Amino acid sequence: MTRSDLVSRVSAIFPYVNIGNVERIISIIIDLMVDKLKEGGRIELRDFGAFSTRERGESQGRNPRNGERVTIKAKKVPFFRAGKKLRDAVNNSEYIEDGLFEGED
Repeated sequence: MTRSDLVSRVSAIFPYVNIGNVERIISIIIDLMVDKLKEGGRIELRDFGAFSTRERGESQGRNPRNGERVTIKAKKVPFFRAGKKLRDAVNNSEYIEDGLFEGED
């Protein structure tokens, strides 16, 4: 699903909301999530999952063009852990409660 697909689906659910406002709302939500992760914070969406960052230490790699060894600097990488209801829904489990993930493709 692309961002435009998400905007289209949300607009279909809320037809009285201007599509431009839906785009702005989705962009604001994504920007807020990115800002929180940049700060080293954690985002938990109950039943869906949790986003956080993990430290990846310095490592050695090779330049694919010439095979020369290069040092890859330490960095933070985003990490997502799926919640139980999401895992169950993806695995076609019968566990659907309160309409969460109901009717999803």
